[in-house]
Amino acid sequence: MENVDFYVHGYHKLSFLGADVYITTTHVCLAIVMIILIIFGIVAHRTIKKADPTKAPTGFLNILELLVETVDGLVLSNMGKTLAPKFKNYIGVLFTLIIVCNLSGLFGLRPPTADYGVTLPLALITFAMIQYQGFKWQKMGKIKGLFEPIFLFLPVNIISEFATPVSLSLRLFANILSGTMMMTLIYGLLPNFILIGWPAALHGYLDVFAGALQAYVFAMLTMVFVSNAADIQD
Repeated sequence: MENVDFYVHGYHKLSFLGADVYITTTHVCLAIVMIILIIFGIVAHRTIKKADPTKAPTGFLNILELLVETVDGLVLSNMGKTLAPKFKNYIGVLFTLIIVCNLSGLFGLRPPTADYGVTLPLALITFAMIQYQGFKWQKMGKIKGLFEPIFLFLPVNIISEFATPVSLSLRLFANILSGTMMMTLIYGLLPNFILIGWPAALHGYLDVFAGALQAYVFAMLTMVFVSNAADIQD
């Protein structure tokens, strides 16, 4: 096991509120992902700004249009006409961030989503949105719903509310971490002459398929939970 490295390292120690905290591999990899997304956003903005609206989109602009239309259609079909315009940008950014984090393992990085400190804040944002939209649209009906179908269900309903961010964050974290650990064990324990060709199939499943699936599931559940909390019929 001495050759197995899960790439969880502390690079720099900082003092914060009297406690020692570290800049870790997750922070570094997340910073790289954010830089990539910022560059992508700048290039996309300039491409759209220079586009001729009288001509059909081509090349990179065509890809951008396809992505935007896909996200808009997905959000509209799951959240309805009232909520979709308010959440399409957030859902698009959320899905893009998670899928790029998940796929970063293909390029030698440790996926930031393999750290619970990344997935939990994302789930807490969803939880905050659920509660806000619930009170915004249902008013006191949100409180009333905790006592349904009968008063005795109050503890169960409260637990159900707080279980949402836990299940969301753990699902994404556990799936990405398990794939990362499996590939690390394979590369760390098997001799190099055996690692010719076939690990690419595992990367295809664990990084690409599972990574894209988990990003889709997280974004989909966010839309469904927020939409259900608002309880708008449109």
